Amino acid sequence: MVHVREMAAADIEAVSTIRVRGWQAAYAGVVPRTYLDAMTVADDAGQRRQWFSQPGRESTDLVALGDRGPVGWICFGPYRGETPGPERVGEVYALYIAPDLIGRGIGRTLLGEAHARLKAQAFEASALWVLRDNQRARRFYEQAGYRADGATQDDTCDGATLTELRYHRTL
Repeated sequence: MVHVREMAAADIEAVSTIRVRGWQAAYAGVVPRTYLDAMTVADDAGQRRQWFSQPGRESTDLVALGDRGPVGWICFGPYRGETPGPERVGEVYALYIAPDLIGRGIGRTLLGEAHARLKAQAFEASALWVLRDNQRARRFYEQAGYRADGATQDDTCDGATLTELRYHRTL
């Protein structure tokens, strides 16, 4: 059982640990190993501190708290591109769970809270981007009612092209 609350500056180190370890676990075999091996919690925490302290940011960060402190993190806000439909669309920017706790409902809990908050802010739909080759994440989002809407974007990571699919659902 976890409790969800807004992220505080004191959570940055724990969130960075969740994010970096999450990348290294979830994207093994998808993202080049050189990139994953070069990721550090210290670098991520430095970037996160700078981003977290920006005044006027429109995103919301939530953490899931378990017995050992933060065990999951989600970040969401207004959609950052051309919206995939006529409705007002929010976006889930990132969702990571401590790798040893995946499959225990923490992600569903965080995603449900993000959906409730987006809906309370008058968003009618939610979108997100997921790596095409991340089958586990795609199944998770599909079980939560998301569907690929045909939009794609490519990113380059240590010389490898990674294709992301946009997923969309009505709130």
